[in-house]
Amino acid sequence: MVKMRGDYGYLSAIDWPLLPYYGVLCLIYVLFAVTWLGISAWQWRDLLRIQFWIGGVIALGLLEKAIYYAEYTNINNRGYSIYGAVVFAELISVLKRTVSRMLVIIVSLGFGIVKPRLGQMLHRVLGVGALYFILGSVESCMRAVRPRLDASHENMLAIIPLSVVDAAICWWVFSSLVQTTRTLRLRRNIIKLSLYRHFTNTLIFAVLASVAFMIWSIKVHRLTDCLSDWKELWIDDAFWPLLFTIILFVIMILWTPTSNNQRYIFSP
Repeated sequence: MVKMRGDYGYLSAIDWPLLPYYGVLCLIYVLFAVTWLGISAWQWRDLLRIQFWIGGVIALGLLEKAIYYAEYTNINNRGYSIYGAVVFAELISVLKRTVSRMLVIIVSLGFGIVKPRLGQMLHRVLGVGALYFILGSVESCMRAVRPRLDASHENMLAIIPLSVVDAAICWWVFSSLVQTTRTLRLRRNIIKLSLYRHFTNTLIFAVLASVAFMIWSIKVHRLTDCLSDWKELWIDDAFWPLLFTIILFVIMILWTPTSNNQRYIFSP
């Protein structure tokens, strides 16, 4: 038996930075969870339904990061992966992304703030969420079991439908935000309008950052005959959880439970 162990463990030089990275993210999500739980418990009488959704996203994010950190630690110490651990972590990640997208759609539609209920729109939200989870699960599982930078047709067939659904969700969210902010402007509700303006700016930042990173990643890691910057490959995996964490942090600030929560509740 041949064993290849570096100075820091069995992880390859490409993957090793992900070990401390997920450790730091895990600590950040622990801080998120403790802070959100403490504030929610303090303001439990005035909690909004959207704040329960945010708590669920934080819990899923913490579970996801803990599984990834445990898996990378196990590989680094023992040299082999626990069967199914990476796939399970990917499925938790897809579930987190699905719930977060449904949350963003519901907020953009003005549920609980402009509209008292979603009505038939709720079925569309659930349908889009189910479709995204299915496509995301297929893409994530294929990515987990295949080599890094695998450009096979199967991978492309999994990525393209998921990208189309993501683009459709993005269009739906921004078109709904335009209608919601127009309604708030007509009602001259300055407090809610300010909240939605900050939320819209946050989503615009996320879209621009995503597009910029994808262009950089494709140019540096895909459109090259000789990959010289292999030490930066781990950034392809690290960028998206980091961007998600930043967006989640901003949303937590915007919807922090306070004694003035009632000012955001729908009023005819």
